[in-house]
Amino acid sequence: MKRFDCLKALAAVAGDALVVSSAGAMTLEWNALHPSDSNFRVRTLGLCSSIALGMALGLPRRKVIALDGDGSLLMNLNSLATIARMQPNNLTHIVFDNEVYEASGSKKTATGTGTDLVGVARAAGIKNSLWANSGEAFALAVTSAMKGGELCFIGAKVSTERTQVPPFPLDEVENKYRFIRHIEKTEQIEIFKTNLPASYV
Repeated sequence: MKRFDCLKALAAVAGDALVVSSAGAMTLEWNALHPSDSNFRVRTLGLCSSIALGMALGLPRRKVIALDGDGSLLMNLNSLATIARMQPNNLTHIVFDNEVYEASGSKKTATGTGTDLVGVARAAGIKNSLWANSGEAFALAVTSAMKGGELCFIGAKVSTERTQVPPFPLDEVENKYRFIRHIEKTEQIEIFKTNLPASYV
C-alpha cells in the first residue's frame, strides 16, 4: 500500500481538522494534498503523538489528526498510555508503518521484526485500534473516524515509496505562528497575548 494514496483518502474527509504531522516525507506529501494553515509540522522525531494529544485536550470540540510514523512512535511509546488514560474523543492517531526510519537512512525499525503498534495501542487502552490492510479499508477507517466521536488509532502498513512533491513552504517559526493564528481565527479565541508596554521609572 502506498502512503500517498492513503493520504489522498484522508484529504477527502479531513475537513477543518487540525493535523499534526511527524518529521519526514509524509509531511511534504500531506501538505501537497491538503495545503492549509491547519497543518503543523513537528520537526522533533517522536513528539507528534504528544503534541496532538495536547491539541485535542486543549480544543475538545475540534477534530485533531496525528500523522505519525513507526519510527517516530517507537521513540515515544509511553504517549500511547497517556493518550489512553486521557481518552480524547476528538483525536485520530494514524501511524504509517513502513518498517524503517525513513528520515535517517532507512534503517529497520522494530516493527520490521515483529512489533505490532496496533497491538501496543490496544494493550495500552485505546480500544478502537485497528489495522487498515488495504486502501479501501483505510478510506473506510478514516471516514468513520472523522464522522465518529471516539478516540481512534489506525495503523497502515505502507511501502517505502515516496511521491515527489514540492518542499514544505514554511520554516518552523512561520509554520507555528500561522498555525496558531489559524486556531485563533477559527475557534474565536486568543492565544497570543499582547505584552503591556515596558514601565519607565
